[in-house]
Amino acid sequence: MTELTNKQFDADLQRIRTELLQMGGLVEAMVQDGMQALTEGDLSLVDRVREHEKEVNRFEVEIDERVTQIIARYQPTAIDLRTLMAVTKMLTDMERSGDEAEKIAMMARRIHEDDRSFMPDIELRHMASQISAMMRQVMDAFARQDAVLAASVVRSDKEVDREWKATLRNLITYMIEDPRTISRSIDLLFIARSMERIGDHCKNMAERVIFMVHGADVRHKGLKMAERIVRGEPEPTPEEKLAAKAAKQAEEIARGDSQ
Repeated sequence: MTELTNKQFDADLQRIRTELLQMGGLVEAMVQDGMQALTEGDLSLVDRVREHEKEVNRFEVEIDERVTQIIARYQPTAIDLRTLMAVTKMLTDMERSGDEAEKIAMMARRIHEDDRSFMPDIELRHMASQISAMMRQVMDAFARQDAVLAASVVRSDKEVDREWKATLRNLITYMIEDPRTISRSIDLLFIARSMERIGDHCKNMAERVIFMVHGADVRHKGLKMAERIVRGEPEPTPEEKLAAKAAKQAEEIARGDSQ
């Protein structure tokens, strides 16, 4: 590339990065507004979430078109190409996160417009805070090309999954003990499920950041492998994998014997 072309490429790439970060900020705001509508009953926030969802959809289409154009025009390689590939995948997870945030807001409206007063005492704000933090961190990891921070987002998804399972158990208990809470429990179940899915999308995006930085695809390889890669450690050999598997099986047998 000539110097002029290099400068234009850098400007085009920076625009894509900036718009993806703006898109992430919108989705994070949607989650917060949806939860505030649920906890405080401010239904004007639901309309704001729905407007933001339209902006998120617009960002997805426009950024995707720019990525296609920049690849065709400049034929980038190495980390620049990985960045653009990561962006195209992250767009899908971001847009789906926006859809889930809109579901939360719409369910909040349904709950507050309904006259039924039996509400199970379920705390969802901590889970909402977690997924908002995950969205913020994965965008920060993308902006700074910080694979270590991205790996921490992958780890955070484990905690969100635990909270989802705990919420599910609690809601089932409420429905068994007091049938009057069944309808409302189902509403809250959908909200918790949407938050758990946003956590999954954040994890997916974090894995894309690791790919962008290290060129390693850590999807379906587990948290330990992701953390190993970001620390710069080589992937274990087949022999090491077999030894680790044997050690795990021996540990499980020993634990069973002790019980």
